[in-house]
Amino acid sequence: MPAYKAPLDDIRFLLHDVHDVAQLAALPGFEDATPDLIDAVLVEGAKICEEVLFPLNQSGDTEGVTYANGDVRTPRGFKEAYTQYAAGGWTGVSADPQFGGQGLPEAVRFVMEEMLCSSNLSFSMYPGLSHGAVSALMSHGSDALKQRFLPKLIDGSWGGTMCLTEAHAGTDLGMIHTKAVPAADGTYAITGQKIFISAGDHDLTENIVHLVLAKLPDAPGGTKGISLFLVPKFLPTESGGVGAKNGVTCGSIEHKMGIKASATCVLNFDGATGWLVGEPHKGMRAMFVMMNGARLAVGLQGLGLAEVAYQNALAYAKDRLQGRALTGPKNPTGPADSILVHPDVRKGLLRIKAFNEGMRSLAYFVGIRIDLEHRHADAAVRQEAEDLVSLMTPVLKAFLTDKGFDNTNIALQTLGGHGYIKEYGIEQYVRDARIAQIYEGTNAVQALDLVGRKLPMEGGRLVRRFFELVKGDVDVAAQVSGLEEFAKALGASLYQLQKATMLLAERGFANPDEVGAAATEYLHLMGYVAVGWQWLRMSTVAQQQLAAGTGNARFLEAKLKTAHFYFSRLLPEAAALLSAIQSGSASIMAFRDEEF
Repeated sequence: MPAYKAPLDDIRFLLHDVHDVAQLAALPGFEDATPDLIDAVLVEGAKICEEVLFPLNQSGDTEGVTYANGDVRTPRGFKEAYTQYAAGGWTGVSADPQFGGQGLPEAVRFVMEEMLCSSNLSFSMYPGLSHGAVSALMSHGSDALKQRFLPKLIDGSWGGTMCLTEAHAGTDLGMIHTKAVPAADGTYAITGQKIFISAGDHDLTENIVHLVLAKLPDAPGGTKGISLFLVPKFLPTESGGVGAKNGVTCGSIEHKMGIKASATCVLNFDGATGWLVGEPHKGMRAMFVMMNGARLAVGLQGLGLAEVAYQNALAYAKDRLQGRALTGPKNPTGPADSILVHPDVRKGLLRIKAFNEGMRSLAYFVGIRIDLEHRHADAAVRQEAEDLVSLMTPVLKAFLTDKGFDNTNIALQTLGGHGYIKEYGIEQYVRDARIAQIYEGTNAVQALDLVGRKLPMEGGRLVRRFFELVKGDVDVAAQVSGLEEFAKALGASLYQLQKATMLLAERGFANPDEVGAAATEYLHLMGYVAVGWQWLRMSTVAQQQLAAGTGNARFLEAKLKTAHFYFSRLLPEAAALLSAIQSGSASIMAFRDEEF
């Protein structure tokens, strides 16, 4: 049977020592969010993840959700776990206290999201979608909609969804057919069908609030004609309770490769009553608040699954006795050595460990930037934070989920035949991780967003900020004894990324296919550099603490050894990405369709 233990030691090291989470308590509204309070909150969060949600993960996968007579039911134990989760205030951990939220920093929610995804990814989808709906309403909802719907969404008694995709319109949302017809009372009649709706229907909450993209009768073509509407499953009463059934029904559920305890629904809207969110024809602007938040959350899904897969693969490797070490027996009194003695097994596990810890640091860096973006008193600090969050959103979504899937596969391979067997749990993590590369915008779409939108944005200001931060830390570390080699390696990879950036800028003007052909490799190249940057920052702190005799020496020494592995064995892979980018699009685009 698999096991999970929240990596609180690593989480504390990153929050307190590397990213200075204490700075958040100086922001307006976060005065009580001291490091001690944050630690206490995360300890309790770890408990509910380890003790309540993780035990339901395998059984939820086996049982899945069921659909009968138009009703969707979650697996046994999910409703009781959700009730406990909501009662603890976890559904509103970072939500505005004005509407019943806990008002904690977004960085805290990032950590909680990672632990949720490690313990039970399917379960995490339900409160995760509600959080996205809260964010969209906070940013674009009218005061009346906020007062009516936010308290119920935040306390968890109502759930939320985002309804974008239609059978013929996935990435190209400008093609949607769902219609919204104005009514005399200021509401709208919503008619159409949406597919792939996560948490679209279930039995965890008394009501579900759908945020639906649709087009008004006078809508212009394409995405410029999309509006956003709030459509509840049940119409709310004047007193705030649940009233009559609205014209939205679940037509079916999808039978999926993974996340089987998450209800993925086809929703039919038949003249359903809805309210406009934001301005007419400006729905994409409002929905992007929810979508960008969801993309960051999906990145954390890749990280969370890679973490729990690593923990179980490592435990297996230590216990599994097979063969002898190449340099002679390490367990001479036993029948064989543990497979952890074999270089290839160690290399695979270290690959997971190095990526996981580096990606965790990058994710927490972004989470803290979100808080700075929204609350810092200095406009320049807010702008820098906004730029970095915008640039890193596609990187976190795509790089963390690509490496997350790779890492779960390496973990499965570590177990050999047992990895392929359901009872050991790893095969579920592989199946669950695969969807993260697809939904909330496929990773290829994230790469196109990075090179096509984020790089040229504001005349290249966003990417220049990133380059300057990395270069500054490289220059400082290059002068520190013990960090010179790390700085040299990262500096070389940064140069490769800068070279690739200039190359895309030059070639893209003449032939846009050059950008499209290089986009995925470019995103991965930026991911390697960004994670390397985080390893340089972690190494700097670890070395300082070791020199001062503070902290856990064993933990800090392991950090430096892992950093050495990253810089010597993993970061060199960036050079191959640059080589692929330089090769151009000719070998890809030369094929005629019939030659495939």
